[in-house]
Amino acid sequence: MTREQARETARDILEIIPLVMRTVAAELRAAGELSAPAHFGLLSMLAERPRILTELASLQGVSLPTMSSSISTMVERGWVRRTAPGEDRRVVMIEVTTPGRAALDRVARCAETHLAEVLAPLDVTARRRLQRGLGELHKVFSVRQQTAAGSRKSYRTSGKRRPYLP
Repeated sequence: MTREQARETARDILEIIPLVMRTVAAELRAAGELSAPAHFGLLSMLAERPRILTELASLQGVSLPTMSSSISTMVERGWVRRTAPGEDRRVVMIEVTTPGRAALDRVARCAETHLAEVLAPLDVTARRRLQRGLGELHKVFSVRQQTAAGSRKSYRTSGKRRPYLP
């Protein structure tokens, strides 16, 4: 693939992914499953492993006060909890709770059902091409994420892959 073809593919991805995410977010709001789609993304990240507030803010590209407000809302809903894992009380870990995992599972099922309905009209050939393309995207971005994560402390995860919604 030439650099120009790669740039064209990048433009396509940047156009398509937000369109998909807006469609799913609108469906989740309409179904009453999630008033703030960004919370789904945070729950997804926290389901992988507990994280500190500054890491979450950095990953989401928001300020610490904005992230703190989002986390406070999620604490009020019972989806996450703040814990101080060590002697240094200034370090606060955010971790998903059992009700948070249940909410994440409900939202994931709702999003999956909606996307399946949208994709149902595709014929078998189109679905296979799409699946292959998504597989390639997954490989490329999994390698990049693993490389970036190698420099950070890791926590145990369930190994369950969840979709990310902003």
